[in-house]
Amino acid sequence: MKPDCCLRFLMPLIAVIFLSCTAEKQGIEKNKPVDFSQVKVTDDFWQPRLMTHAIGTVPACIRQCETETRRIDNFAIAAGMQEGVFQGFFYDDSDVYKMLEGASYSLMNNPNPALEARLDSIIMKIAGAQQKDGYLNTFYTLGDFNARWTDMDKHEMYCFGHLTEAAIAFYNATGKRSLLDVAIKFADHIDTTFGPDKRDWVPGHEEVELALIKLYRTTGENRYLQLSHWLLEQRGRGKGTWDDEYRDYYQDLVPVRELEKISGHAVRAMYLFTGMADYTAATGDTSYLGALNRLWDDVINKKMYITGGIGSSQANEGFTEPYDLPNEEAYCETCASVGMVMWNQRMNMLTGESQYADILEKSMYNGALAGVSLSGDRFFYVNPLYSKGDHHRREWYGTACCPSQITRFLPSIGGYVYALSDQTLWINLYVGSRTTVNLAGTETEIIQNTLYPWEGRDEITVNPQKAVEFSLRLRLPGWCNNYSVSINGKESAYTTDKGYLVITRLWKKGDLVEFGMDMPVRTVSADPRVKANTGRRAVQRGPIIYCLEETDNPAFDRAQITSSTVFTTTFEPDLLGGVATVQATTNGETLKFIPYYAWDNREAGKMEVWVEYKE
Repeated sequence: MKPDCCLRFLMPLIAVIFLSCTAEKQGIEKNKPVDFSQVKVTDDFWQPRLMTHAIGTVPACIRQCETETRRIDNFAIAAGMQEGVFQGFFYDDSDVYKMLEGASYSLMNNPNPALEARLDSIIMKIAGAQQKDGYLNTFYTLGDFNARWTDMDKHEMYCFGHLTEAAIAFYNATGKRSLLDVAIKFADHIDTTFGPDKRDWVPGHEEVELALIKLYRTTGENRYLQLSHWLLEQRGRGKGTWDDEYRDYYQDLVPVRELEKISGHAVRAMYLFTGMADYTAATGDTSYLGALNRLWDDVINKKMYITGGIGSSQANEGFTEPYDLPNEEAYCETCASVGMVMWNQRMNMLTGESQYADILEKSMYNGALAGVSLSGDRFFYVNPLYSKGDHHRREWYGTACCPSQITRFLPSIGGYVYALSDQTLWINLYVGSRTTVNLAGTETEIIQNTLYPWEGRDEITVNPQKAVEFSLRLRLPGWCNNYSVSINGKESAYTTDKGYLVITRLWKKGDLVEFGMDMPVRTVSADPRVKANTGRRAVQRGPIIYCLEETDNPAFDRAQITSSTVFTTTFEPDLLGGVATVQATTNGETLKFIPYYAWDNREAGKMEVWVEYKE
């Protein structure tokens, strides 16, 4: 094996080992996710989506960045490789970085020399655009360079954050430092410019905070962790340059540890809370936990849609007052749903409580997955829960954060399935997959077979290299009221803890765990304070939220369910990539519900999640 091949193989493993050592040293995390590079997704739900991502989504996003919007040209021009002027918005560099991150993740799942060479070419332009002092932002380099670092809302640190996440992804995928060295040089520029006894700065759009912690974990350089903490502590101290009326929008009203309620721009809030949780995990400092718990309770109980979407208002792309959850006007930015997945995974890591994985699952299967078409090349920015038939996915947007966000999110879903702690394997998502982990000093292969989310049956095969004792924690989904567990065909003993079924035993090769979850159709009522849903119910089965589309229901405008409605389920392999549909029959009339994530993939027409309900 060539040395570069050896390095490429070792990079993800080195990262996992470093992270595990960090967590063990600090003793704060209850579990640590198994990196998606170590998880092979095999099921009929997610695996086809990963293939569509590789052959459809990634090429579509590269094409948009290269030829349609010329975002990559900005780097080439700044590098002196071609003539021209800056095109686009001041934050457009970030879309290129997120595309690179998603493409790098795709390389981990599906090695592709041609794609890797294409990314090498793009990275060469990015590196060429970097200034001698490490600064990198094409909006300022090709514009008024003297104005750099004068406007806290011009996303310079936000773009750096996405550059850093892309650089780490490309490094882990290929072993190449070409983009990582660019990110480190830029990080060093920021570190020498800002901080105690230097310049103050409050990033208008959070992202740098969590990215610096990723860079700290990759390099072991403690000053990046310290810089992240300093930036977190800058907020809410009157140092932001915006008018007082906008401080709420920027999460800049009070110091972050004093935050009581979620407010302002939804995506910025998600990145902020994720950064706070990451800092907690990396240091063992629990001073942010109180705020994180209060914020989570506020959003889950007062400001979240049934789809896991957040941010009801277009005006601020974020939050308003409690229970203000309109359906047709719902903003529910795709990026915010992905942010909910990220933040809730961190909360699960810190607490070991299944309620966070429940919300992660809800946001993943509904709010986030709706953001991309079944063909993988059209995207939602906004995700309403009612449409008159005039809301559709697009190939791209002027502000293209959501397409590039989905591009980096989808190939990483394997990283949300499993987690590890001392002599314990956690299964947080029921996704057909296989991985090999070290449990109690023994390499152990884990294989999941399932038809989830269409059926509530999961088979887990445990293959340790030798007989070994450890605990298996199976998340008991919040939507599940009845379940069964057996091992090798016999009823198994277990305990419950924080929403998990815990099985501790001496495991041998070939042990088969069968976990059955009843998955009836349920009608869900909203909190009575949500005025938009008075007299209405939603339909849910397992983790999937359903909706009506006009194309299936000619009597859409008269749609109604009652307390006597009879629900049946049918799996339709040729519909919408293969889905379980729900039929609701009332007084001889039948409505057909499809999964919310799959709407707007056929003929244009009306759609609704919350249906009129009569007793």
